[in-house]
Amino acid sequence: MLKRIAIFITIAIAITCTLPLNAQQYNPDKINAKAAKLYQQAMQQAENDNFPEGIRLLKDAVKIDPSFADAWLSIAGMYGEMKDYDNAILHYERAKSIDSNYFRDYNLPYSINLAGKGRFKDALKAVNSFMMVNDLNESSQRASSYRRRCYLFALEQAKNPDIANYNFTPINLGDSVNSAVSEYYPTLTIDNSQLIFTRRVNNYNEDFYETRIEGGKWNRSSGLTGMINSNLNEGAQSISQDGQWLVFTGCNFPDGLGSCDLYISYLTPQGWSEPLNLGSKVNSEFWDSAPSLSPDKRDLYFASRRQGGFGGNDIWVTHLGTDGKWSEPENLGPEINTSGDESCPFIHADNQSLYFTSNGLQGYGGDDLFMARKGPKGSFSLPRNLGYPINTIENEGSLVITADGSTAYYASDRADSKGGLDLYTFTMRNDVRPVKTLWIKGRVMDEKTKDGLPSAVELTDILTRQMISKVQTDETGNYLITLPIGRDYAFNVNRKGYLFYSENFSLSQKSPDSTYNIDILLKPITANATIVLKNIFFETNSASLGSNSEVELERIVQLLKENPSLSIQLNGHTDNVGKAADNLKLSNDRAHSVVNFLVKNGVDAKRLTHKGFGATVPVADNNTEEGRALNRRTELKVISQ
Repeated sequence: MLKRIAIFITIAIAITCTLPLNAQQYNPDKINAKAAKLYQQAMQQAENDNFPEGIRLLKDAVKIDPSFADAWLSIAGMYGEMKDYDNAILHYERAKSIDSNYFRDYNLPYSINLAGKGRFKDALKAVNSFMMVNDLNESSQRASSYRRRCYLFALEQAKNPDIANYNFTPINLGDSVNSAVSEYYPTLTIDNSQLIFTRRVNNYNEDFYETRIEGGKWNRSSGLTGMINSNLNEGAQSISQDGQWLVFTGCNFPDGLGSCDLYISYLTPQGWSEPLNLGSKVNSEFWDSAPSLSPDKRDLYFASRRQGGFGGNDIWVTHLGTDGKWSEPENLGPEINTSGDESCPFIHADNQSLYFTSNGLQGYGGDDLFMARKGPKGSFSLPRNLGYPINTIENEGSLVITADGSTAYYASDRADSKGGLDLYTFTMRNDVRPVKTLWIKGRVMDEKTKDGLPSAVELTDILTRQMISKVQTDETGNYLITLPIGRDYAFNVNRKGYLFYSENFSLSQKSPDSTYNIDILLKPITANATIVLKNIFFETNSASLGSNSEVELERIVQLLKENPSLSIQLNGHTDNVGKAADNLKLSNDRAHSVVNFLVKNGVDAKRLTHKGFGATVPVADNNTEEGRALNRRTELKVISQ
């Protein structure tokens, strides 16, 4: 009797037709001998993963004996292995038309191919039929129950109109990026101008390649320069938003602590520096991989099999301290991690939206992509499945999303692949997009000498007083900081011996389409040095401080504590609307309100004076609203140091 073979599936495209069933009974013992011989030859090809040749032999077999149900079933299985769901379904149904009773044992793989096409209702019907077979063994019961849960989940998800109406059309990045070998794990700089990815070279070695945007198109990819690529395996990388750091996974390196460790390389004028192991505090004796740097380079998310987790691979985070050292990693907890595997974390430029893969959370089958949002206190929301067809019955991998939240890049072996995995881009569905993020970049300099100043650059949510980002400039004062829309921010730059820089970005109601380029001149703390406090707010025609002023007010308290001999004057100014006497009083009262806050928060009143100037010292034209807004201001002036 012929060996019955059910070869399982992967991915595909298109439609199918259903052939009529009949009551004929299939007898494997009565198959034509020549057809049976071709069948055995095809099975040998299948064992070597040569499915095209196996299919050719089987098709010759069914030409000889069209009632050869096992041959039709094996053709279907091989098409499934090739992710050609259409042909898999077609040939399963051809076998079913020969003998529906004999076919019952194959309803499970048939259902998986149907699900591969997104036909979850038909897939559920098929798996239900399979589960009605008598005396199913434990493995079959477990597999069919798992698939049934996936199909029910998919049907429930399909009720979401965002998923139902989503047009998923991935675009291959083309010959300049993709090759005959596999490309995967894309990562982007904040301005979307540079894409770095992993390429499998010579079928065993992994190296880093890059491509850049030129004239709206990705140019010819090339290996990273410097000392980063080697004959060892470098992969699963994350480039910092400013393009200066590359954190990656190195496996079986001589200085490795486990099978795979996390390493870092820095961009130099000569290319990428020799990689440095992140050390025993970050790496373990187990598998550590898949890093993702936060936009401010203060947090590093990664996957690890280390002890203390909830399952196989868990997602962890380590924080960069002020001393330049990474902290002991923290597990993201049971909201993110499960008894299964979580991996491929990607923290978006908004520093809030975390994307990752999981096979422990309910999904469509295998590893699905999920998203969770970070709350004000740093904890993440419950994960949300990205839905079909971003997720399929296959194992999904890493995902990276542009700063504006609209475009994603990922790896797949779709029908138009140049070979193996290729890099693709697609438009993100609206309801699972991260927060649109702009960015500010520039240089911090001494006001007098124009020399670059290494400084701390901070972005704080005015409403919640939560620090969104804190970055350190490089040695020449260059900085880049991300700016998610939908909030109002206090933007401050600090350096010891200088007055802090203050700016305000009001993005809760509107947001510009462009990014900001701001070169910042810090003023040394000297007598008569003055700064405008951009984040001091008062109620209209009132001296009452708004609660959204506290971020800036606390900054002044900190400045005075760090400089105990410093004495300052708070100056109030108004526009010219209204009576001059009223404006003078209002400006004086407002400056006094700031002094009162500082005194209540521990500043010696002897170090503080205040003065109101009304509309007598304008800095802009009072004939425009923009000018009047600039004239309504609070200033800090150094009296003595």
